[in-house]
Amino acid sequence: MKRNIIFVALLAFGLLAVAGCSSGNKPNINRPANRPVTQSTVNPSAPTGAQPPNMLGNPNATVMIEEFADFQCPTCAQIHTLMKEVQAAYGSRIKFIFRSFPLTQIHRNAFDAAVAAESAGRQGKYWDMQNLLFQNQTAWSNSADPRPVFEGYAQTLGVDVERFKADMAGMETKERVQRDLDRGRALNINSTPTIFINGMMVPFEQMKLQPLREIIDAELAKNPPPQQTVAPSSGSSSTSNANTAKPSPDKDGAKN
Repeated sequence: MKRNIIFVALLAFGLLAVAGCSSGNKPNINRPANRPVTQSTVNPSAPTGAQPPNMLGNPNATVMIEEFADFQCPTCAQIHTLMKEVQAAYGSRIKFIFRSFPLTQIHRNAFDAAVAAESAGRQGKYWDMQNLLFQNQTAWSNSADPRPVFEGYAQTLGVDVERFKADMAGMETKERVQRDLDRGRALNINSTPTIFINGMMVPFEQMKLQPLREIIDAELAKNPPPQQTVAPSSGSSSTSNANTAKPSPDKDGAKN
């Protein structure tokens, strides 16, 4: 009996790793296994999301990667590591934008985690907080109140904790998360992670280093990068780039 329980648990974890995180609603996005990335899926009239966005790389790069992710989604934590590999490989040849898409219908702490990242970003530590949230996901995901955990991360990062707490409670950080949510919903996203490269959605099955490199290389071949220096990798701020520096499907649910 014990062996059967372990097998079922491992099977469930394997399915999660393959499928990502979802709200449980009927998917609006079809992701066939071998779907080619040939058609733009981004509606140009969709809301812009938080501005300035949380961005890494060269703002003038000809290849833009836009990721929608949930900090409480286990598969997003795995993809986080992958996206850091992509960033390291391409540097200033790409522009990477990270958008919070907390699926609060299934992840009760996801919205607060996104707000914590934004609050750290107001002191230049967005990407550092992002790393801590993904790397320590199991430490706060099931907490009845994750805010003390997030405050501990803020202290570890050396930010002003009282200011961090005030920003966590304020509206500006929450509004940034909501704007990213609004953009994602306008794009019919209901699962995380969802990644677009130059406006084209990447099938979940291709979210691996080699397939991503092939897509990016093809885009670079069509759009050679400009001769530009790398953008500063600073954290989020309400006045400068609100996070211009690092990085199964889950589904939609907004926090009121």
